[in-house]
Parts: sequence; structure tokens; C-alpha cells
Amino acid sequence: MKKISLKWLVLAAGLVALGAQAQERVRIGFMSPITGPQAGYGTDNRDGAALAIKELNAKGVKIGGKPVIFELDVNDDVADPRQGVQVAQALVDKKVRFVLGPYNSGVTMPASRVFSDGGVIVLTVASNPRITQQPNQSNLFRIGATDNQLGAKMAVYAAQDLKVKTVAVIDDRTAYGQGVAQEFTAQANKLGLKVVAKEFTNDKATDFSSILTAVKAAKPDAVFYGGYSAQGGPMLRQMRGLGITAPLLGGDGICSTETATLSQITTELNAYCTQGGALIDRSDKGKKFLEKYKAEFKRDPLTYAAAFYDGAYLLAGAMEATQSTDPKKVGEHLAKSSYAGVAGEYAYDDKHDLKSSAVTVFTFKGKDVVPLKSL
Repeated sequence: MKKISLKWLVLAAGLVALGAQAQERVRIGFMSPITGPQAGYGTDNRDGAALAIKELNAKGVKIGGKPVIFELDVNDDVADPRQGVQVAQALVDKKVRFVLGPYNSGVTMPASRVFSDGGVIVLTVASNPRITQQPNQSNLFRIGATDNQLGAKMAVYAAQDLKVKTVAVIDDRTAYGQGVAQEFTAQANKLGLKVVAKEFTNDKATDFSSILTAVKAAKPDAVFYGGYSAQGGPMLRQMRGLGITAPLLGGDGICSTETATLSQITTELNAYCTQGGALIDRSDKGKKFLEKYKAEFKRDPLTYAAAFYDGAYLLAGAMEATQSTDPKKVGEHLAKSSYAGVAGEYAYDDKHDLKSSAVTVFTFKGKDVVPLKSL
């Protein structure tokens, strides 16, 4: 099994002041794709969580009267479901009781069953609605929007703001890609948009000429892609090479500077995407997070660094509130409490989906992902 050897053990600057007091180490597992085509997302997620861990350790958190040191146990699932199951089992075997991740819906579906059997609390941004509809998932909490919200809101924006009448829909056959494309299509149909072409690829593809030729023949006003930047960027480049000038639409999977970089387009991209969460650069909390992240890692965050940052604080806050590291007590607290984080408000319904998740539409200016409006 491939596994990252890196362990983010971030100690508080004031640790010496704790003297000879007994300290409890609380390990928080982390899993995302750290290598492979989606490594940029995984690294972004990891660093958001690591920043929170560093801050929490600097605060000197106490649980049950003892100071605790949080450790982030970083694991690479390579965006692969089989690898994800192995990583999940390894974390359970190590008796890690809390996990941030996975990132991908296709990884989360099988891995979550392993975590459920192991009694592990899981906080994930994976967006396929079926994840929280599985039986025996009382330990899993979603910290991002669902495909219902991401796909449907993109259809609303396409109809109302872009004045689109016809669309082509492509997905990458992953649980995420299919899910967000299905939700987009369902909402598009409700709004009277005509789906003139349906095509699919896979999350390893590099050549889209065949499906794009079919799309071009259908002459859509816009093309929706359910998938990730690793394919979305090259697909956009090939669209333009074939003379398809229609805007590319997508969910949070393409809402990254990687889409622009991989497209190799130096002019206007004419692409739009939806991402769960509030406009973080327009709140004091968000601005502070962006400043701290850039100072720490010398780059801007991508899509879900803020959500993983919030996830670490959610877990630590629940431990402090219950004065316990018992997963059952922490889970019960998460289910009934609320927390105002950087990326939004975290309060849960009976399925452990967010009661309310803002969705923001973004576009691309050069290589920058720029917010347009919240829906």
C-alpha cells in the first residue's frame, strides 16, 4: 500500500510552559490524493488542516484536565477507491478515532463503511448525496455542499445569468462526476434547458477529441463537465482547438487555478464553476485565513483548504465541549451543535448533511478563480 511517510506533528510554541504536566496525543487522520493528477487538491486540503492543527497546538487545548497535542496523520489515497479502503483500514488498525477526508466521493463511499465499522468520526467534503444516505453512517459528517446544490445551482446560473438555452453534458464516470452532472441535468430540464448531447470519459483520460467532435456537432450554448481539473483543463484546451467557443461549466472539481494552468490558454477561458461555501475573501474570518495560509505556505489556497481548516476546529471544539476524546460523545455533540467557520456555518440535519450551504459561482480571470455571486 502506498502511504505518505510525512507526518504533520505541529507542536505549540508555548509547549515548554506546560512543564511536566502529562500530555495526551490526539491523532487526527487525514486522507486525500497527495500524489497523482489530483495532488494539488490533496495538498491544499492537507495544508488547510495542518494550519488549524498548528494553531490549536499553540492555544494549549485541554481535554479532561490534561493538555493535548494534536497530530495530523497524513495518508495518500491517490483518488483511488481501493487505495482509500486500504488507507481507511490502516487508520482503524492504528486506532485513529477521527478523520478529515476523503476528498473524492468515489473513495469516500467504500472507505466510509470501513470507518463506520471501526467507530471513527469522519468529516468529508465528498459531495455525492448517496454518501450520507448509506446505512450505519451516524459517524460521518459532510463539511461541504452536495452535488444537488453544486450541480443544480450551476444550471440556475446558466439559465438565468448566461441565458443558455441548450447544453451538452460530459462526465468522468466517477461517483462525483456522474453525481454532479446528473444534478445539473435534472435542474436544467426543470428550467427548460435542452440537453443536446450526453457524453462520458474517465478520470485518467487525456484525449477528448472523439466526444468533443460529437459535442461540436450538437452546437450547444454551453458544455457542462462533471469531473476534475486534471481532465477539465485539457478538455477546455481541446474544445477551443476544435472551434467550440461555448463556455465550459462545472462544479467544484474544476474550481481551481489548475484548470486554467492545464488549459494552457492565455486568453479568456470563458469557464464557470460552483463551489460550496461563502465568499471567504469578503469576511473578516476569511481574510485572516487567506493571509495566514499564504504566509505559511507561500501560495494561495485552492478549493477546500478552508473547509479542512474548519473541520479540524470542529473536531477540537467538540472535544473541548464534551471534555472527551470518545468518538461517540464527539459525534453526538457535532450532530446537535453549530459552528461558524471560515467557509460557512456548520449545523447538521438528521443525515449529517449541512442544513444550509451557500454555493458560490466563480469564473476565471487569467489563472485566478474569481467569485461572481452566491446563490
